[in-house]
Amino acid sequence: MCELILDCRVMPVMTRLWGCGACKERGMNEANAFGEDVKFSPWWWEWAPRAPRSESELPVETEIAVVGSGFTALSAALELCRAGRQVTLFESGPPGHGASSRNGGQVGSGNQRFSVARMNELFGDTHARELLQEGVRALDFLATFIESEDIDCHFRRVGRYRGAIRPSHFEPMVRDHEALAKVTGVEFQVVPKSEQHAEIGTDFYHGGVVLPGDGSLHPALYHQGLLERVEQAGGRVVPFTPVTAFRRERQRMVLSTTRGEVSAGDVVVATNGYTGPATPDYAARVVPVPSAIIATEPLDKELMQTLMPRNRVIGETRRGFYYYRACPERRRILFGGRNAKVSEATRWQDFSHLYRGMVEIFPQLAGVKVTHCWTGYTGYTRDTFPHTGSTDRLHYALGYCGSGVARATYLGFKLAERLLGRAGATTAWDELVFRRFAFPAASRAFLPAAVGWYRLRDRFDF
Repeated sequence: MCELILDCRVMPVMTRLWGCGACKERGMNEANAFGEDVKFSPWWWEWAPRAPRSESELPVETEIAVVGSGFTALSAALELCRAGRQVTLFESGPPGHGASSRNGGQVGSGNQRFSVARMNELFGDTHARELLQEGVRALDFLATFIESEDIDCHFRRVGRYRGAIRPSHFEPMVRDHEALAKVTGVEFQVVPKSEQHAEIGTDFYHGGVVLPGDGSLHPALYHQGLLERVEQAGGRVVPFTPVTAFRRERQRMVLSTTRGEVSAGDVVVATNGYTGPATPDYAARVVPVPSAIIATEPLDKELMQTLMPRNRVIGETRRGFYYYRACPERRRILFGGRNAKVSEATRWQDFSHLYRGMVEIFPQLAGVKVTHCWTGYTGYTRDTFPHTGSTDRLHYALGYCGSGVARATYLGFKLAERLLGRAGATTAWDELVFRRFAFPAASRAFLPAAVGWYRLRDRFDF
């Protein structure tokens, strides 16, 4: 009865107060699924452990200081180092401890956020086309970069299946991908529900489309490969050294850190979802949105073949969408979605909505154990597009809005080209106005309510 009145995923507190028997039973089943041995750390780190690092000597000065050590930071640093620049990266914790080694490892253009028609309304036909094509360039750049650098990170263009969660979503999705193909040349395949089992072993979706050019990788191995190449090129990483403030002094930038001050000729801010008080102007423009992932125990090969016969990465049409895939050896499901909890989630209850979502899509997984669950922060902007630019020796690329693997690598490279004064360093995203949130602190505080609201709208389709 309570499921008809109130979605327990939206308001679990009320569920506990009402004491619905079905919900109590479901809660016990979920508790058993997570178990006492569940690890609250990324499954990716089992394959690519974070190498132990200690504080290194703080330099007095550097030619270029990079704040952050994720994909954006390392991509920029690699190109700058190879051009002969002295580059120092400052990280508040171990290198790559944030979203770069925590994300779902799905790779795409990020062009499914708005319909082509809506893009044309917002930006006009010409700029909309340029923005959509820029997303495709970012994806192609990543593929070429990984191949040329010979980074062993299980990158494959396995394709993405995007499922319609309601029958009414199918035709509009197909029409929009037809429009997207005309603008960008990106191929897609229409999959009616009657043929869906060839792509995914569920009846939950009402058909979908396949984007064969999208892919997957192991994000922690990719980060590890990037980090190794930056250090081989002469870049220096200073871990456990949070940057707390900046100031301009005699044509240079002075970074205040928890361990002292450093003078730099230029500063690159590459903090995305971890942008904070050190750069209050950017923090007012990028809101951290928590995302969470669970990893199942190893599954039978036959079951995995049934669930994901073509090893696609999976997305959906709902607002509070889930994203999921098989791990590289195709023995586990990695299942992710937005998390209402803003602080670090360290209880299985903080991830139970993912388990419910997974079993709703794949009833065959009811009772399967979860071995790992973790969170990370994506960086969202007001217009849900990335932003990049430079202002008086301060350079930034921020706000990937959940599509950061390709975009961060691409924009890090473009930032380096800008600092090196090369032609062709601009992107279509440069022209976007980087607007502030009216009340940044309130935006963070209301995130749990927003997540619940999206789930409610998805459930009742309004």
